[in-house]
Amino acid sequence: MALIDVVNQKGEKVDSIELDEKVFNSEIRENLVQNVVVWQLAKRRNGTASTKTRSEVRGGGKKPWRQKGSGRARAGTNRSPIWTGGGTVFGPKPRSYDFSLNKKARKAALRSVLTSKFKDNQLTVVDKIELEAPKTKLFLETVKALGLEDGKTLFITPEKDETLRRSSKNLFRVLVLPTEGMNVYDLLRFERLVLLQAAIPTIHERLG
Repeated sequence: MALIDVVNQKGEKVDSIELDEKVFNSEIRENLVQNVVVWQLAKRRNGTASTKTRSEVRGGGKKPWRQKGSGRARAGTNRSPIWTGGGTVFGPKPRSYDFSLNKKARKAALRSVLTSKFKDNQLTVVDKIELEAPKTKLFLETVKALGLEDGKTLFITPEKDETLRRSSKNLFRVLVLPTEGMNVYDLLRFERLVLLQAAIPTIHERLG
């Protein structure tokens, strides 16, 4: 049974809930996790690197010297790849690094990382976080009350929370994401995971 305590934003226990074992106590598939991370990073690449071939480099229309009699190797253009300032052979051209990865694999990888967080006691469930105003100082008080000031922490909210987002944007060790934005790469990048209680049913529905 995947049972976990629920605390308030002051760090006090207020309840206990049962997590879906299909999501938080599943098989950890490290190979799928690695595949999804590679897929995510590949999608982020711009693929704008570009070099010029010998036909694209400016100049080189005139033969540098006559074919015979100079004692030097014959040359047809000073834009040959073996010349300084010449074109590039097999250099990069704009391309997409994206590749397809099926939904089942992506969901299995998410379940694997969530299971790992739960088993390693790196998961905290908070009933709700309410701030009087979007201020970093107020959000930092909550982070300290939860005992999370030392590590990197990812907060998952049920939906986009502009107050929490604005309050945390100056804290480089903290990231706030809605459930729809939860992904394998960020789950691995941050040591601790904080789930708002209202986000858990959505996660169960998405991955269960």
